Amino acid sequence: MNIIVDGYNISYKITGEGEETVVMLQGWGTHLGMYDSVANAINDKVRFVQFDLPGFGASDEPREAWNVDAYADFFLKFMEALGIKKATLIGHSYGGRVIIKLAARENLPFEITRIVLIDSAGILPKKTFKQKVKIRKYKMLKGILNMKVVYALFPELIDDWRNRQGSADYRAASPMMRKCLVMAVNEDLTGLLPKIQQDTLLIWGDKDTATPISDAKIMEEKLPHNGLVVLTGAGHFSYLEQPQVFRNVMRAYFEA
Repeated sequence: MNIIVDGYNISYKITGEGEETVVMLQGWGTHLGMYDSVANAINDKVRFVQFDLPGFGASDEPREAWNVDAYADFFLKFMEALGIKKATLIGHSYGGRVIIKLAARENLPFEITRIVLIDSAGILPKKTFKQKVKIRKYKMLKGILNMKVVYALFPELIDDWRNRQGSADYRAASPMMRKCLVMAVNEDLTGLLPKIQQDTLLIWGDKDTATPISDAKIMEEKLPHNGLVVLTGAGHFSYLEQPQVFRNVMRAYFEA
């Protein structure tokens, strides 16, 4: 299904008919169908909403670069458009960033009943000396290659170098979404965690390299009301890599 929200064509679907509404906020570069297994774990008990954020999946791309707060603002408009006044929020990776921003705000126009964060982003890792040196070299080289006279001499080589920089998510993103991603990954949300008063379930893969288990430990320490479940042998998409264990955890949590 599609709905127009604030001028953007947004792809979404709703399954289940329970009294509780649960809304899924996706990870970077994913589409709503990648969370069908999350929905199927509990949609015999709840009404489950999946959607593509602007610039994700089949939804329209933002017309300007959005930071995480802008995505949070858009989510409020999406909830209003669907008439949802009370919901549990589940966030994977980038979706966790948006939830942290929302839950730390005061006077939200809807009620967040509880939260599930799956391999959530939001903790800015401390850079090692080696990483700092690498970044400095990169910035120096980038400055040289951006000079018009240098680019005119080696345009193909420089374009190839540019296309090989950054993470896989960055390389796969459009120019507009690259700007959004850069703003997100450079923001540390650790300071917002103590403000979140909702009961929060953390689900993490112990082999996650994108948002490592050390991030989960920080969230476990900072969030006032939480529980951490570690999925052994799973990576950043722990819910897909350990589907049966994940399903059991979710069903136990929502039955409780």
